[in-house]
Amino acid sequence: MRIVTRPDFDGIVCAVLLSEVEDIREPIYWTQPGLVQTGRAEIRSGDILANLPFHPACSLWFDHHYTNCTDRPFKGVCEIAPSAAGVIYRYYAGKFDRDYDELVHWADLIDAARLTRQQVLTPERYPYVLLSMTIDGNDPEGEPYWNRLVDLLRRLPIEAVMDDDVVAERCRRSVAANEVYRRLLLEYTEVRRHVSITDLRPVAAPPSGNRFLVYCLFPDTVVNVKIRYDSRDPELVAVSVGHSIFNPGCRVNVGLMLTEFGGGGHRGAGACRFEKRLADRYIPRIIDILLANEPNEPDTQ
Repeated sequence: MRIVTRPDFDGIVCAVLLSEVEDIREPIYWTQPGLVQTGRAEIRSGDILANLPFHPACSLWFDHHYTNCTDRPFKGVCEIAPSAAGVIYRYYAGKFDRDYDELVHWADLIDAARLTRQQVLTPERYPYVLLSMTIDGNDPEGEPYWNRLVDLLRRLPIEAVMDDDVVAERCRRSVAANEVYRRLLLEYTEVRRHVSITDLRPVAAPPSGNRFLVYCLFPDTVVNVKIRYDSRDPELVAVSVGHSIFNPGCRVNVGLMLTEFGGGGHRGAGACRFEKRLADRYIPRIIDILLANEPNEPDTQ
């Protein structure tokens, strides 16, 4: 039996919980949603798929994304929820030897972007927020660190996790990178009415900073589009779109919109990846949809 999940904070917590309650004998398989959707991820019978799109080969599936829920029969749970970790925690209620209430609570807050401005602007004061920033799913050499976090969070309270030498060093690097990221956001973000557009394609290997920081820097906008080259495949363009967590007003279901471009996600946040040759067609279309700001959900049309 094997856990298959994505390398973000929610995915880490999913792996912690599943490792506690299932007989996991193989290393965690870390992958990305687009690889599952396009059949490039190796999903097999016995796999527990978490925080990723459904794959018919898996034996158990847990997810919480708007665009991933399916009418196909499967074992597990898919429901709209703040985090996939929360879905798993409720499914296995009463079977855990440790109390993971606090860990799942923060997975909910971080993945659903239910943070305060203070938590976004000073993440170093909030251990879980800072820890989540050290997990870079685009790091091709990040797997040993992701596995380390799963082991630490299974055994130790958050204070001890943050005192781990490797984690502490990652945190120091994340705080420094976040300051660089702040400067890049100010330099490479264009505001078009209520939409902020951060195009990092001119930047070689841009750092991963706090994904909510842009909403503090451009408070009059209601949605952000971030564009960059995929760190693993420079022939792909990666686009992330997110509603402002401080200035509600975007009426577009982002996850649903991005299915048109090979991606998906939640109502308020999502991502897609596509070949560079499609960028001049796809990106203006995404921006035009957000500028129009018309509801796109079936029950609102």
